[in-house]
Amino acid sequence: MTRETEIRRATEADAEGLAAILRWMGKENVGLQGTFDADRIRAWLGRLGSDGAIFVALDGSIPVAFGSLDFDTAQPDTGLLGVWVSPDHRRRGLATDLADELLAFAREKGYRRIRGRLPEGNEPALSFLSEIGAMVPLRHPSMTFELPL
Repeated sequence: MTRETEIRRATEADAEGLAAILRWMGKENVGLQGTFDADRIRAWLGRLGSDGAIFVALDGSIPVAFGSLDFDTAQPDTGLLGVWVSPDHRRRGLATDLADELLAFAREKGYRRIRGRLPEGNEPALSFLSEIGAMVPLRHPSMTFELPL
C-alpha cells in the first residue's frame, strides 16, 4: 500500500463505502443474505447499537475492508465475527488487524465466546478464521473461539 491505512469504528457516513466493498467482491459467497446496499448497512449499524460494532479499514480516504462483531440475543455472551476485504487489498494483514480491533471491542463488552462467520465453500475464509481461532486465546485468554459447524 502506498497510502497509510486507518482502522476505525464505522459510522452511518461509511455505509456507501461498506456497500461498495461488498459489490467489489462480486459473486463471492460473502456469508450475508441478500443485497447489502447503503440503506441496509445503515440499518445494520443502527441495530448493533453499542452491543456490536463494525470497524472499517481505509486506504487513504477509501474504505477497502470492514469487519463486524454482531450478537444474538439468545446467546448474549457470544459474538459473531465477520470480515470482508476488497479483492485488491487482500493479503496485506487488513483482516487480521480488523479482527484485533473487533476482539478488543468484544473483550471490553464482556463477550466470552466468539464465533466466526463462515460462508459455505469459502476456503480463504476458513483459513483466515482458523488463524484467528488460534490467536484468540493467546491475546484474550478469557475468550474462546468457535468455527461454525
